[in-house]
Amino acid sequence: MADPIEAFRFPVAVDVGRGELAKERDYPTYVAGLIRQVLLTSPGERVNRPGFGAGLRRMVFSPINDSTATLTQAVVLQALNTWLGTLITVDDVQVRADNSTLNVDISYTLKSRGTQQILNLEVTF
Repeated sequence: MADPIEAFRFPVAVDVGRGELAKERDYPTYVAGLIRQVLLTSPGERVNRPGFGAGLRRMVFSPINDSTATLTQAVVLQALNTWLGTLITVDDVQVRADNSTLNVDISYTLKSRGTQQILNLEVTF
């Protein structure tokens, strides 16, 4: 059985019943939240970590086509390996451009558990 964790939930929320910040106790869910943070945070957005993030929302100014999808795939791989490389191994990243949406499918392995996970992220422009 996996060791329990206790971390702040992302996005940050309040547990009204307890009167404290909500906590995440499921490790795979916690790591999926970290991946979303990395991908949706733009570089320069965090004061003490100006290089943090992949900035997928910045792609709103790019044409939605196969070139943008290929660039997004490279950006996702680099950001996840840089910021979460100690927690996960990225197995595959697939990006599809559909009209005004980028669909990002990430297959990764949790290093501490050896389990493979899949995260589907839809970025709408």
